[in-house]
Amino acid sequence: MCQKIIVAGIGTDIGKTVASAILTKALKADYWKPVQAGDLDCTDSHKITGWLPDTVVHPEAYRLTQPMSLHAAAAIDRVIIKESELQIPITSNHLIIELAGGLMVPMREDFLNIDWVVQTGLPLILVSNYYLGSINHTLLSLYLIKQKNIPLLGIIFNGDKNPSTFDVILHRSGARCLLEIGQEETINKEVIDKYAADIQL
Repeated sequence: MCQKIIVAGIGTDIGKTVASAILTKALKADYWKPVQAGDLDCTDSHKITGWLPDTVVHPEAYRLTQPMSLHAAAAIDRVIIKESELQIPITSNHLIIELAGGLMVPMREDFLNIDWVVQTGLPLILVSNYYLGSINHTLLSLYLIKQKNIPLLGIIFNGDKNPSTFDVILHRSGARCLLEIGQEETINKEVIDKYAADIQL
């Protein structure tokens, strides 16, 4: 059976797109980012295509011009993000879905990323990053995922390894580590391939 998996992060710029590329490669999946905010000439979809040129990349439902919280970017573009437009692409393949920002990012003032995740009923992989404060951000995200009864497949950690951070997050949450991604100077096809071979799904 083909899997559809949502990739969420504990914040912005913590490595969701690299993690999504690794998952896409490992599963030979399609890729979809429902909402892109800013960097329209070099979107996350463009990056996936560059790293994995044979991947089917489905077009975003919304392409917002400003790199801001989704509700604010949508307001500047005079757009209202509607659930009815966030239809998961039809595919006979596995599908990796990358959220924009963290789980509590508002798409509208009355509609958060996590509200859409709950509506889909799909399982989720959380991407964390080793920085000061990441324990708090990761455990809060995991607490929310549990409260909302979202199926959690595991965590992908990003950045220079920090065993004390790693241990306390897994101990306190009971979550499973799927992969640790090191601090890579360059992300390219070879790097994606290397980690795709190691991920524990």
